[in-house]
Amino acid sequence: MSRTYTATGIVLKGMAMGESDRLVTILSPDRGLLRAVVPGARKPKSSLRGRLELFVVNDLLVVQGRSLDRVIQAETRESFAPLSRDLAKLAIAQYWAELVLTLAQSDHSPADLYHLLLQHLTLLTHLNPTASLDTRVAQLTQGVIHLLHWGGIAPQWDLCCVTGAAIAPPLDNPRWRVGLDFDQGGLVLLPAPAAIRCHAYLTNLETYLLQQLSQTHPDLIASPQLGSTLAWRGIERILRQYTQYHFGNVIRSAALLDTLFIEEF
Repeated sequence: MSRTYTATGIVLKGMAMGESDRLVTILSPDRGLLRAVVPGARKPKSSLRGRLELFVVNDLLVVQGRSLDRVIQAETRESFAPLSRDLAKLAIAQYWAELVLTLAQSDHSPADLYHLLLQHLTLLTHLNPTASLDTRVAQLTQGVIHLLHWGGIAPQWDLCCVTGAAIAPPLDNPRWRVGLDFDQGGLVLLPAPAAIRCHAYLTNLETYLLQQLSQTHPDLIASPQLGSTLAWRGIERILRQYTQYHFGNVIRSAALLDTLFIEEF
């Protein structure tokens, strides 16, 4: 029986291994998550050098191993490696990758997750390097929402999870607030019942923008002019708290984004 197989996939995580090897984690639309060693990938003259870097899509030839498989051939299909030349874009891509690495461990078919990630990486790659902070946070946020929807854990933004009533934030009332219960996975009209715990609160503008993003296809990102930097940052922080609560781990790339965003204010 042949111990080799072929796979197409995008590199989401990589680290040095031994003197010249590289250990990579790859998302494949057919096989899900693959962890494999790339022998000699860090040698200057290796034919695999650069092909197994972050956010590069390859057609792979892989040899099965007892503990770890080995990539022996890679033909690049598409490369999002240029993201590494823009620190903010790289941090956003790594943020999504962290979510995908957790979501891909579910029982869902990985094909849709794979194509969804590629859609968002394509949009991010083509984003103007001089794009405003609002635009970048909006794009990050939309990617997070779509990934959570794929995993079946996105909050319900349109209806109160207690009463079922429609939530229509009044944009002319800046004092309006709505609660978010992480356990119930949805918004709660205030005042909330005593049995409900609101882990976060959203303003009228934050709620409206989230509702718009949730209904928007990846290539039709909502106009950042609808909001403000503070609103987008508030949305990102709430989504980050929600995601970390459900995943049980910290999104490490978010720390870099915080630093970059602070520097821009």
